[in-house]
Amino acid sequence: MTRKRMTWIVGALLFLATAVNYLDRLALPIVSPLLRGEFALSEQDYGQIVSLFMIAYAIMYAGSGYLVDRFGTKRGFAIFISFWSAAAMLHALATGKWSLAACRFLLGLGEPGNWPAAARAVNEWFAPRFRALGVGVFNAGSSLGSAAAPPVIAFLTIAFGWRSAFLFTGGAGFVWLVAWLAIYRTPDGVYAPARELPRANRGAVIRDPACLTLILVRFFTDPVIYFVIFWLPEYLHKERGFDTAMVGRYAWVPYFCGAVAYFVSGWLSGHLIGRGWSMARSRKSGMLWGGCLLPVAIAAPFVPNAGLAIACVCFVTVGHAFWIANLQALPADLFPAAEVGTVSGFTGSGGAIGGAIASLGTGWLVQHFSYAPVFLMAGLMHPLSAGLTYALLPDRRFKGQ
Repeated sequence: MTRKRMTWIVGALLFLATAVNYLDRLALPIVSPLLRGEFALSEQDYGQIVSLFMIAYAIMYAGSGYLVDRFGTKRGFAIFISFWSAAAMLHALATGKWSLAACRFLLGLGEPGNWPAAARAVNEWFAPRFRALGVGVFNAGSSLGSAAAPPVIAFLTIAFGWRSAFLFTGGAGFVWLVAWLAIYRTPDGVYAPARELPRANRGAVIRDPACLTLILVRFFTDPVIYFVIFWLPEYLHKERGFDTAMVGRYAWVPYFCGAVAYFVSGWLSGHLIGRGWSMARSRKSGMLWGGCLLPVAIAAPFVPNAGLAIACVCFVTVGHAFWIANLQALPADLFPAAEVGTVSGFTGSGGAIGGAIASLGTGWLVQHFSYAPVFLMAGLMHPLSAGLTYALLPDRRFKGQ
């Protein structure tokens, strides 16, 4: 098999793994109105459950990159997807708030490994000018999984009950695992995994100004997409009168738009580099263009019908796709190969900490006020963070600049 062909097979596997990851995490938001009724949960209770997921996500995200660097891409990915798939299936046994929260915490411990493992696989198989495309490919899986979740989870819930949804999504991860173990290999010329890998100095990495900048911008911007993932079905249910079937019919649209944008943004970055743009200019411009779309979200609570509100949310998913496809390519652009997973883990942890804090705040704001202040903050975080990126991340840090 040629390297080029294997590169795209790897891209397809990463795409599908990320889709499974998001199927698992979207199952709860889709069925949350039913569970809140069955378990007598308030919106603030739901926010606390989501926050526990994000806390676990932050804890493990910081270490997952280092673990992937130590175990290697193949073994590391296999360990993490096995753990999170089992945790997803355990949701079917939940009987109340705290058992549901425990399952969610376990899921949060497993799911972060997807990102540093996928980033490392992209670094191993994709040429530098195509890394943003590779990141865009696997990130598009998050939007595909998110787009598939509403109709799939709604159908399973209506036909077989909400517990079946968690059994299905968790089982999908084990199916993927079989293909991964059979196909993936480390390409020739890339450092070996596990004991042969040079140790990353984690203290030096986290003190590096470039790493701190990436942590900061993800702290501010990741909560925006987490809001769309965990709260869009709740918003449509409470503010727009959607039931489970309506969520299944319409909530997939913003996620599908985001999937298309991931491919476009990843391709565009490589195209611009091929046209002579520097890597720094290409990455930062893609982030800026995406960030400029987010303020449309501010209008979502005020438009007269649900269709227009969903359209406003589409600007969030499209803008964030341009943003994150370039942002997640930056660790490989800025750091040695042996540190890419570690940096990806630290930066993702920063985003998860922001998501945990934001989820607690969202639950409180929604229960006591409305969704309007949440959409306001969601619309402003990316443009402000784009300014931070230009101010704090000099072009000279990029390889080859």
